[in-house]
Amino acid sequence: MTNLPRPARPTARLLLAAAALVGLAACSADISPRGNEPPAEMLAQVKPGEQTRGDVRAMLGSPSTVSAFGDETWYYISAQTTQWAYQATEELDRQVVAISFDERGIVKDVQVRGKDSGREVEIVDRTTPTPGRDETIIQQLLGNLGRFNKEMGR
Repeated sequence: MTNLPRPARPTARLLLAAAALVGLAACSADISPRGNEPPAEMLAQVKPGEQTRGDVRAMLGSPSTVSAFGDETWYYISAQTTQWAYQATEELDRQVVAISFDERGIVKDVQVRGKDSGREVEIVDRTTPTPGRDETIIQQLLGNLGRFNKEMGR
């Protein structure tokens, strides 16, 4: 029997480095497309005064949302977001395509807006007052002592 050299065993440093690489790869930023972004070549085919709602739906698909008030406008909203590990999601890019229709259902206007044309909406941090008293949990528990009907327990 011949003595063959034993293969070298990975050292603890090599295993630690491999584990660190796997850990870093798991925490890499993830870029996610979201929403309905119509292809530019299809969007270029939408001409005001020529297409109807049905034509637009056939070319671009269903809109992300429609206007709730006023003239009828379809919105195709898309965004690219990223998130790294446990941090909050960050929006990298946004596109809003607004297609307005006249009363006959013919395309009236097409507008494309990006992230820069948006505006921040300030969240109002108020609470609505409610009638009644502000009591602690202990006050509520002690306030209920003796209020129950004794005959209900029988």
